[in-house]
Amino acid sequence: MTNPSKSLAPMQGHRIWVVIINYRTAQLTLDCLSALAAEQQSIPLSVVVVDNASGDRSVEFLASEITARNWEDWISLQPLSINGGFSFGNNVAIRQALQSSAPPAYILLLNPDTVAQPGAIAALAEFLDAHPEVGIAGSRLEDPDGTPQYSAFRFPSFWNELDQGIRLGVVSKLLLNQLITLPLSDHPCPADWLAGASLMVRREVFESVGLMDEAYFLYFEEVDFCRRAKQADWGCWYVPQSRVVHLVGQSSGVTDTKKAPQRRPQYWFNSRRRYFLKHHGWIYSALTDLGWMTGFALWRMRRVLQQKPDPDPPHFLQDFLQNSVWVRNRLLQSKLSAK
Repeated sequence: MTNPSKSLAPMQGHRIWVVIINYRTAQLTLDCLSALAAEQQSIPLSVVVVDNASGDRSVEFLASEITARNWEDWISLQPLSINGGFSFGNNVAIRQALQSSAPPAYILLLNPDTVAQPGAIAALAEFLDAHPEVGIAGSRLEDPDGTPQYSAFRFPSFWNELDQGIRLGVVSKLLLNQLITLPLSDHPCPADWLAGASLMVRREVFESVGLMDEAYFLYFEEVDFCRRAKQADWGCWYVPQSRVVHLVGQSSGVTDTKKAPQRRPQYWFNSRRRYFLKHHGWIYSALTDLGWMTGFALWRMRRVLQQKPDPDPPHFLQDFLQNSVWVRNRLLQSKLSAK
């Protein structure tokens, strides 16, 4: 079997590096690579698959398949000894790209649960080529049947968090220009942030704002990165001509709409809390938490009265309260006082 940590030297010189993080999704990753193999015929790519310490046979399986399919000249497999999270794994490959003797113009962050449609990667690169002021371009994500998914958004705020909690049509209409999701568009359009499932980043963005924040284990890392890029005057655009099938939630299981909702994991709450505290401070974060919890409590009462189905993760309000800045800040203060 080929050494999975082989040198990246044969890959240097390509304008586009693709980074895929695998964690116990070897078959999905292989399907993703198969789609890239078709694209690679028309637009040369360098692909780095980072295995985030899967602990199963992902590395052996992928290394064997890469060898059997003669992909070794454009795919590198990088196994890690620890799972430091999504940002951590991406940064391993991004550093290699930036430090290579011929760094790429663009780095594409691609989920393993995606299948790039013909021309998807070229469309992102061509858009960035034509718009040097844009630093980040994201694909139109879609279901296998072609139904578009929302993948362009406004930054999280008090108002759209309130809307997501209360789920009342009249409130959504009043807050139309504050809603988290941007309307679906058939034309390229600016966005605050884009879903990280297929995100092409200009090399200079990393050089000017730094790598992804590794304090996020999973979720909100792309929101944080896009915000930092915007603060550095880099545009962020949705490019629907780049079409990528996204099997939602297959990597993490958190947002899989085909299954009953799972209890929201601790790292989701940690990431959300970090984002608001980092970019808005304690007071705004506390008010936002209070707004969401109030709205969500009202929604839960209305759901029971109107006998609506329950779409929410188990214990969501309880878990949210326990992970809010109100409770977490008190716990931190108690720990500091005890020392």
